[in-house]
Amino acid sequence: MKENNINPLLCDPATGACEMPFNEKAVENTIIRTENKPVKIIYYTDPICSSCWGIEPQLRKLKLEYGDYFEIDYKMGGLLPDWSYNSGGISKPLDVAHHWDEASLLYEMPIDGNVWLEDPLDSSYPSCIAMKAAQIQSKEKAVQFMRVLREKLYLEKKNIAKCKNIEEAAKIVNLDIQKMKTDYDEAEELFQEDLDYGKKLGVRGFPTLFFADQNNNRFAVYGSKPYSEYESALLAVFPDAKKKTISNTNPLSLFKVYPTLTPKEFSVILNVPYAETIVLLEKLFEKGELGKQAIKNGSLYYKK
Repeated sequence: MKENNINPLLCDPATGACEMPFNEKAVENTIIRTENKPVKIIYYTDPICSSCWGIEPQLRKLKLEYGDYFEIDYKMGGLLPDWSYNSGGISKPLDVAHHWDEASLLYEMPIDGNVWLEDPLDSSYPSCIAMKAAQIQSKEKAVQFMRVLREKLYLEKKNIAKCKNIEEAAKIVNLDIQKMKTDYDEAEELFQEDLDYGKKLGVRGFPTLFFADQNNNRFAVYGSKPYSEYESALLAVFPDAKKKTISNTNPLSLFKVYPTLTPKEFSVILNVPYAETIVLLEKLFEKGELGKQAIKNGSLYYKK
């Protein structure tokens, strides 16, 4: 892998990953420790990683079917430190816009690349550090917080490197904003620990998920993959896991678990063809049972 050909904002459609320069010498033998459940998933991601947005359907389904057996430790990858590099055909925000529109079509997830034309981000570090600050308060709220950050970025074209947009997302999930500010220094240290740990694990792009059991047997899934690969990874480290059946008799019931859903998420979770999903959700929207946020490359539905 030639470092000068890699640009993390150009997510490779072949691997389904946003790749980073990788130093094999930094990789060390590390131990992933389970805590309260048989399996620990170390998930390296970044709020602005388009490929990570692309695997939201698979992760949400995995949580519903096998959530009793694993816990996810969300690690921040620092996808965009700044614009002090020029590689892979990207040297400025303008170069990212078209690529994100292509990623939207590839993953069938709503992404409006025009944020890079209208209010471009200068770094993903502020949102990564904000995520670590949110985790100090509540791991559960932090997951919700990152979801809102991504919705603001991909659908609303909000620059989530800006404090006002980070605070707006934090309010939506009822995080204590003043505490987040107080915890900034600690959060910055935790973020650096994530970066250092990622090097030891050999993380070379996002998304990267390590599935580990209580004996540190592990299986890694790199990049955006079909749901079956994440399921197989879990079963590889914990074969006794039993799948929960997800009922699709009442399509609105899924919104009680996930307040917002894209058609692709709905399709993957309930195993309904994508085209049929769009028709179904549109009917519920027309009946007034769902709200909708529509952009040029797709829609997000929510329970009113």
